[in-house]
Order: sequence, then C-alpha cells, then structure tokens
Amino acid sequence: MADDDHHFESADSGASSTYPKQCSALRKNEYVVIKGRPCKIVEMSTSKTGKHGHAKVHLVALDVFTGKKYEDICPSTHNMSCPVVTRSEYQAVSVDGEYLSLMDDNGGMREDLKVPTPECDVYAQLKDKLEKLNEGETFMVTVLKAMGEEMVVGTKQDKSS
Repeated sequence: MADDDHHFESADSGASSTYPKQCSALRKNEYVVIKGRPCKIVEMSTSKTGKHGHAKVHLVALDVFTGKKYEDICPSTHNMSCPVVTRSEYQAVSVDGEYLSLMDDNGGMREDLKVPTPECDVYAQLKDKLEKLNEGETFMVTVLKAMGEEMVVGTKQDKSS
C-alpha cells in the first residue's frame, strides 16, 4: 500500500478564474470567454425568437491580451463563462532585457513581467517612457490579469513625481 503516497507540486486558493453569467445579462464593455480566451465585448445584438427556439445573442469581442477579434452566437438563456479580471498598478523601476522591474504600493518588487511586443497598443508609449526612466523620470504601469495571464496594458505619469 506504499503506492498510495500523494505528492502535490503546488496548490492554489481554489478560486476559479471564470464565473458563469447568462448570455442575455451580458453587456457591452464586460468581459466574456470566447474560444477559451478572455475578451472584452465591443458589440452585441439580440435576434428575436424564431418559430422553434430561443432568442440568440451575437457577440463581437476583442481578446484583452492580443486584440484579436472573436465572434460568438449563443441562445440568450444559456450561460457563458466570464473571466475574473483584475487591474493592478505598479511603479516602473527599471527594465532588464525583456523583463520589467516593478514596485507595488507596499514596496514589493516583481520582475516576472515581460515588456509587451511591438504589436501591442501600449508598446510605443511604454518604449518612450522606458527611455525617460534612465533620466530619472518615473511612471506607473497598469497590469491586467485574467485566466492566469498578465500583461502591461497602459502607462501613466507617476502621481508622486
């Protein structure tokens, strides 16, 4: 019976990265999971009930990390998965190769976030501010987290400088 030993590599809080929400209750600018990706709804329309069935909701959404456009049609009474999305702000401290050094409000450091790729909307403004970082100018970055992914999605002037 020695084969019954259990070994766990890691554990988490058990909280889900998504929650269910009825399709008819979704609204524009909310988040939804389409084809396994966290997306922000940019357009939606509801068709009338047909002779045989439910009203259908047509969703057009953009991936929050890649900006790729996704579409989905589902009955208004069905549940859709919605990602738990969190926004955090950090002060940019430095950049080392492709990784950013960021500091939170409590002085905690993190150096595990990559600089966004040139295809991302935030890349140009981040690149300009990183150059000014060497001159002693500080700025804040907004980090979006959903479904186990994180990415810098915005920058702004540091309120303390």
